[in-house]
Amino acid sequence: MASWVGMRATATPAQVEAVARAIRTTPIIDHHAHPLLKTDAVAKKPLLAITTEATGDAIDSATSSLSHLRAVRQLASVLGCGYSWEAVVAAIEERRLEAPEDWTADCLAGIETLLLDDGLDSEDDANPLSWHDDYTRTKCKRIVRIEKLAADLIRRIANKSTRKGESFFDEWLREFDAEIRKAIDDPDVAGFKSVIGYRTGLDITDWPSEVSETHARADFRDLVETSNPKTFNRLQTKSLNDLIVHRTARLIRDSPSRPKKPLQFHTGLGDNDLVLAKSSPSHLQPFIRLYPTVPIVLLHAGYPFTRETGYLASVYENVYADIGEVFPFVSQDGQERMLREILEVCPWTKILWSTDGHWFPETYLLAIIQMREVFETVLCDYVRKGHIGWQAAIDLVRDILFKNARKLYNLDIEFTELVDEPGPPAGSYQTDAELLQAFLRDQPTPDFVRIFWNDFTATQRMRMIPFRKLMSLVNDGLSPDIGITSAVFALLQNDRLLPNVFPTGEYRLHPDFSSLKKGPIDGHISMAGEFREQSGAQVPYCPRSVLHRAVEYGAQNNLSFLVGFEIEFLLLERDATPLGGNSEGSKMVSPSQYSTLATDGHAWSVARYFSNPRVATLLRDMVSALADTGIYVEQLHAESATGQFELILPPYPPVEAADTLLHARDIMSALAAAAGFKISLHPKPFPNACGTASHMHISLAPIRPVPAPRRKSSVSASAAVAAAVAAAKDAATTTTIPETAVETAVETTAVPPSEAHTSFYAGVLKHLRAVAAFTLPSPASYDRCSDGTWSGGRWVAWGTQNRETALRKIEGSHWEVRCFDGLANPYLAIAAVLFAGVKGYADGEPLVWGDCEIDPAKLTENDRAELGVTQMLPGSVADALEALKKDEELVELMGPELVERYAAVKEMEVQFLGEMGHEERRRWLMERY
Repeated sequence: MASWVGMRATATPAQVEAVARAIRTTPIIDHHAHPLLKTDAVAKKPLLAITTEATGDAIDSATSSLSHLRAVRQLASVLGCGYSWEAVVAAIEERRLEAPEDWTADCLAGIETLLLDDGLDSEDDANPLSWHDDYTRTKCKRIVRIEKLAADLIRRIANKSTRKGESFFDEWLREFDAEIRKAIDDPDVAGFKSVIGYRTGLDITDWPSEVSETHARADFRDLVETSNPKTFNRLQTKSLNDLIVHRTARLIRDSPSRPKKPLQFHTGLGDNDLVLAKSSPSHLQPFIRLYPTVPIVLLHAGYPFTRETGYLASVYENVYADIGEVFPFVSQDGQERMLREILEVCPWTKILWSTDGHWFPETYLLAIIQMREVFETVLCDYVRKGHIGWQAAIDLVRDILFKNARKLYNLDIEFTELVDEPGPPAGSYQTDAELLQAFLRDQPTPDFVRIFWNDFTATQRMRMIPFRKLMSLVNDGLSPDIGITSAVFALLQNDRLLPNVFPTGEYRLHPDFSSLKKGPIDGHISMAGEFREQSGAQVPYCPRSVLHRAVEYGAQNNLSFLVGFEIEFLLLERDATPLGGNSEGSKMVSPSQYSTLATDGHAWSVARYFSNPRVATLLRDMVSALADTGIYVEQLHAESATGQFELILPPYPPVEAADTLLHARDIMSALAAAAGFKISLHPKPFPNACGTASHMHISLAPIRPVPAPRRKSSVSASAAVAAAVAAAKDAATTTTIPETAVETAVETTAVPPSEAHTSFYAGVLKHLRAVAAFTLPSPASYDRCSDGTWSGGRWVAWGTQNRETALRKIEGSHWEVRCFDGLANPYLAIAAVLFAGVKGYADGEPLVWGDCEIDPAKLTENDRAELGVTQMLPGSVADALEALKKDEELVELMGPELVERYAAVKEMEVQFLGEMGHEERRRWLMERY
């Protein structure tokens, strides 16, 4: 009877998901990267270099590193190949041959622009800067590597002149200065870079001084006299390296340009050419002090000197910390630790991210996947713990990945989210093994894994696998699917089988590792399963698959959804005393093992029951146990009937909402049983008291279209569904995330105009009689739906904040479906509502029903005609099934095979229950629901 409400200091799951979505959809200004190799130069470099800085013979050992093994799993997942390095190499070579442009576009998906240091390779090997423009949304720019410029000038001057000594030195400096000034004025140059950490170390000598300059002149003369300057390619003399770094900084400092172009320094992580002892950015402190107006970027987090990097960026206004290259060269734990360390003291407005992508497009791909994975792990954890607000976390993500670089490099680029961006998934785990590994982090090893499904009678069934067996399958890259009889969707609650169905044939139950949750009892973890044919094709009867289709149908029509449930439940004592009683005192005697709680003047929202220590402890434990699995209860209060309570779940995307509802019920039932209680979802436990429902809340929002990239790659239906989910979590109207807060923090489209969502709900009302076959699936369901009992009544009608209508409008696109109870299979019921609504939206169905302000049962016949309230809900399961069979549109959407089988099961169930007396049937249902 309540709406979603959230007033906690900790973030709701929807708010955490808003942060995760920002991580997935924020475009990247890759401010430090290198050109990709030309096709004929690819063979010159070892592909093993994508995860290691090792070179020569040392590179062969990289295959036993954590970073390499992780990369193999992720690349294999993206490429759809075997989980071995050999299989990955073969698959990459195949992609290079078949569609190299598409593969490169996939690997660079999500990058807004590249700032390319083109000093790593010769022009003969690397593609030109402009070539990369085809793979980014914005034109790429150049980073000038000053050591390469200095070496090129020595060679160029030597080849055009015979001058040596002093005059050669002066001309070299003049041309160097001229090139730096030219680059400062060049709009295609974004900044400068020094690799002095590779050459002579970051302990740069104080400059200028006459002594230093005299020393540099002498060293230059020695260099020219002892080597051939015409073939010179590397500046290794400390005084000369120090000199050009100082001259670059001075020219930037003295230039009239505003803002000033940054000077990047390679710090920390590098190959064995690095001067490791002098690679810590702490050596740069005197240099930083000398040029306070020159923006200085410390690359690669200074790894392993990450804290030093963060410290310098925090105490000097002109210093910025880059946290690139550790992705993918460092293990996942190391990456997470690096991110936590940089955030210990460094303001996020001083942090930038880059791929350091080079040579192979796979280096970009891995860097992006791993960054988004690690950002999601660390930042969402911070949000859940309350270390940072969810809106602030979104700001952090956008600043680090985009806005800080845009400001620092003075880039005229508009921020546009990456919604439905083609290419491999970014920011999500790539394999079942990684999902399981992430889930088990900081948790004790379980004993068993449950894979559950919900059948046509809403019976929760499952198979259990010992955890060791599951791990052995997952580690071998195998899917732990389970053979289940194909008669699984032809059974009643007591396993009675439809007469025309036989237990022959077998489906495969595939677990969805993304649905993993702790519980419902200690030592167990659970996840939802979906049924597939032996060939891998979808089973038309699988309820979870049907709901996936409904979500996809919404995505195809530019709609996405959030769904939340109220769990109303009856708390019973487990004993041998008679069952009966309600708030009005009537008694019903039976030999059942359950009895109602002591009345104590029970009524809606009273506080009395929470004074009962056993009840209060159980309810507290329920909320705590749900929170421990990531399900954060919105509200808890007493309902109207004796021993009846309501627990409100937060909103989720539709499939996750159904998974969460079922798992929450399992946890609550287990805790109740352990405490000597029984939970029942019986829709009408007492004839003269309010019934027990499972009201469904729904919000919807359109998905904003996104400009296509310059190079296209196919977008799967699952990607469209993922985009729908992401958009719903941004733009849907709920009271948990107010519209204004979401629009400010996530910068998405507004909630759809009234014409959009009213057409959706017009579709629901149009098909509501047929939808009731799924939402009101039992004879007991129709005992609950009566007039004047806050049950939603018996009429096809809607009303603003009217709890006597089947649909209650709450606010904007947030409505409540009240003709829904705990005996419904939530996957099928949600799917039916979504299919009906999206069909109405697609057809522009007019809302011919008026806003009903009172109980429809109390309207006059003329009032009903004026409001369009002309139909009643079905009065029985048989009526509902008949309405479903006649609704050709909904049958087609749900699937004719499914409707036929579902109707057959329900008809047999009604016949079976009809053979019982009223009290026997009530007892039988209470034992099972």
